[in-house]
Amino acid sequence: MPRGALSAVGIAAALSLALTSCSSSSGSAPSAAGSAQGGGTLVVGVTSDPDTLFPWKATQFTTVNVLQNLYGTLTEFDKDLNVVPGLAESWQASEDGKTLTFKLRQGVTFADGSAFDSADVKASLEKIKDEKTAAVAAASLSSVESVEAPDPNTVVLELSGPDSALPANLATVNMAMLSSDDTEEELNAKPNGTGPFTLGKRVANQSLTLTRNDKYWNEKAKVASVEFRVIPDESSIVSAMQSGNVQLAVFNDPLVAQTAQGGTVNVAKTPQLNYHVLQLNAQRGDLKDVNVRLAIQCAIDRKQVLDTAALGEGEVVGPITAPAYKSDPNKRPCPTRDLAKAADYLAKAGKSGGVTVKTIVSQGEYATSVNEAQNLKAQLAEAKINLDLEVLESGAFVDRWVAADFDAAVALNGGRPEPDGSYARYFTSDGNLNKVAGYSSPKLDELFAEGKATTDQAARKAIYDQVAAELENNAPWIWLFSGYTYTATAANVQGFVPMASGSLQYLRTTSVG
Repeated sequence: MPRGALSAVGIAAALSLALTSCSSSSGSAPSAAGSAQGGGTLVVGVTSDPDTLFPWKATQFTTVNVLQNLYGTLTEFDKDLNVVPGLAESWQASEDGKTLTFKLRQGVTFADGSAFDSADVKASLEKIKDEKTAAVAAASLSSVESVEAPDPNTVVLELSGPDSALPANLATVNMAMLSSDDTEEELNAKPNGTGPFTLGKRVANQSLTLTRNDKYWNEKAKVASVEFRVIPDESSIVSAMQSGNVQLAVFNDPLVAQTAQGGTVNVAKTPQLNYHVLQLNAQRGDLKDVNVRLAIQCAIDRKQVLDTAALGEGEVVGPITAPAYKSDPNKRPCPTRDLAKAADYLAKAGKSGGVTVKTIVSQGEYATSVNEAQNLKAQLAEAKINLDLEVLESGAFVDRWVAADFDAAVALNGGRPEPDGSYARYFTSDGNLNKVAGYSSPKLDELFAEGKATTDQAARKAIYDQVAAELENNAPWIWLFSGYTYTATAANVQGFVPMASGSLQYLRTTSVG
């Protein structure tokens, strides 16, 4: 089992596939030929209950982790975050990059037994693009002008221009392929996917059980079922593991991870692409003024937030965390805390007396949130900036966040190996989550379009460096740090592969002795 290895080379390779062909005889996992089905139930401890079972609207971490085991996508990521075939066994771009043709796997079925084919892909992609659906990843399909299904096993995407980000963007569960016959209401009651598991029993706010899908097209899951058991805090999950009631959990809090290690519990530490961030809604109140936002940026010692909330376990980061495109955290107006400069920015905004920013904080979705918020509040108070904190349970936080009903939010955002997938939906003028970010500009629109149309790795890096500079210089968000996840497994658990994306997709290769 890898212990936190993250391949920048692998990620770079994953992003060069849009204008080339890709095919595989084995997909993203070992073939089923040499595998033996196991049995038993794997109990996974989680701190929150999924807030939806509809994959196109999933943003909460637990929700994403559950749904990615129920649904399939056209492409997938392997353990090194290379883009590999999923429900599409191959794809080929035209010479001008404006047509992308997918060949689908044959013999794939949904959980209800119905066949998966090109009509389902066409319907799924068109519905994701439709504003009425409110799909959170709709912006990732902005280059797609039409979807055609010339035969049951072929899908042709006509693009407005070359889109080197598209194969990677199609690999997220927000791009899950659904049956053309299903509705959001039906799927929230009973998911119907093509993944390695199907939904078993659910008890709201207590547990959700997945059962092995013996008709899954790839290697069958090693366990008969996986139970996601809701336990409100990470320390209580450790107790449940030590008593043998939970076999696997992923922690964010390094102190909790330290208490878990030892005896019958092993802990693997994995660096993450996700990032901790103070999101400022640039359309609200005093935050409309860039000088107020820059004052907040200059008044924060990011290393202090990291040390206080995560025991220094991680690194200060800029906007882009993917190794192939990583931002330099020192390239910002205030690379280190500068209270004098913060005061100057407030004076420019006519706010020398200070400002108050109402800030929402999630409690329960990740362990360090409240400590981060309290440290930020203490630091900013020294600059006459008052964070008025409102702590919410994770479901209420997500509802407020999606509705952009906040001035500021202390958040942990999932990172991706593709910068376009991470940020185009937030910071472009037509991005479907732009109201959450509250900021866009013609310059950013131009840069994101250029980044998608470019295939040369070095040229793309230079473009996304400009994206990072534009974001830092206008401070719509204050990027803080990236940390680790700590995967705790009981001694009798084998085969789970932690990923830098935080994905739990390798529950399908996990066995319980």
